Amino acid sequence: MRRRDFIRLAALSVLPPAMALAWVRPALAQGVDVDAILRDPDAPTGGNPDGDVTIVAFLDYNCPFCKKSAPDLERIVNEDGHIRLIYKDWPILTEASVYGAQLALAAKFQGRYETVHNALMGISGRKIPQEQMLKAVQGTDVDMARLNLDLQLHGAEISALLKRNLAQADSLGLQGTPTYLVGPLLASTLDYSSFKRAVAEARRRQAAEK
Repeated sequence: MRRRDFIRLAALSVLPPAMALAWVRPALAQGVDVDAILRDPDAPTGGNPDGDVTIVAFLDYNCPFCKKSAPDLERIVNEDGHIRLIYKDWPILTEASVYGAQLALAAKFQGRYETVHNALMGISGRKIPQEQMLKAVQGTDVDMARLNLDLQLHGAEISALLKRNLAQADSLGLQGTPTYLVGPLLASTLDYSSFKRAVAEARRRQAAEK
């Protein structure tokens, strides 16, 4: 994907007014390292690793709009079968958001990132405290002893990844969570039908470039 391929996602044609946030803006910016965004080896991934469309999701575990979109994002990835999903933990809302991101990223080392991700996204409300996040993770099948050990052993790697995610979001000029890069398109909050249209439009535009 070339840098110029990051383009505006038209609000009227792809985002229903009720789902669009106040901004949908071009991602083209000086200093955007597209390879770093799409191919960071430490970034958790889901879906089909060989998918023909990539969705990059910039998320915060205290973002109610992220939580609203999460089931529809999971649904489109599972139903489509040809989408590569890249998670970008971007904890910008509260200190507890950072803690949640650290828990999820530590769980990656035992292959349970999405388990923790889904547990945290499943907590209703905003400004969720660390204690409530920890309780939600403890309610999963994650090995908590190993997770705590991985937090210690890989703390520097996790912090470095969060800093890279922040730098990438800044380079794209992102203003809030959630933000989704759907192939060459940039959008804010999406529901299932909007994800579906965005994926179809991404495929159309990618095919036109071939």
